[in-house]
Amino acid sequence: MSELILSEFSRKGEEIYNTKILPTLSVAELKGKIVAIEVDSGDFFIEGTVVKAITLAQKTYPNKKFYLKRIGYQVVHSHRGVVRKEVK
Repeated sequence: MSELILSEFSRKGEEIYNTKILPTLSVAELKGKIVAIEVDSGDFFIEGTVVKAITLAQKTYPNKKFYLKRIGYQVVHSHRGVVRKEVK
């Protein structure tokens, strides 16, 4: 990963998700799946779990960190047991 601070990394990940990825997805079909985003290239990988998404992404970018999103939700994991849906 380039020398980005965490907030810049998150901002870039969100921007890529909202402008490049989300408009091309069928949220109804992929809802709940995990997307791993390599923020320097904009490449992304979709799988059913965090581990599978990162494993797939690392095959192409073995030494990178990835921004993760759960499709159709605000967060990947919730510590209260409730994962909120995205509101648009």
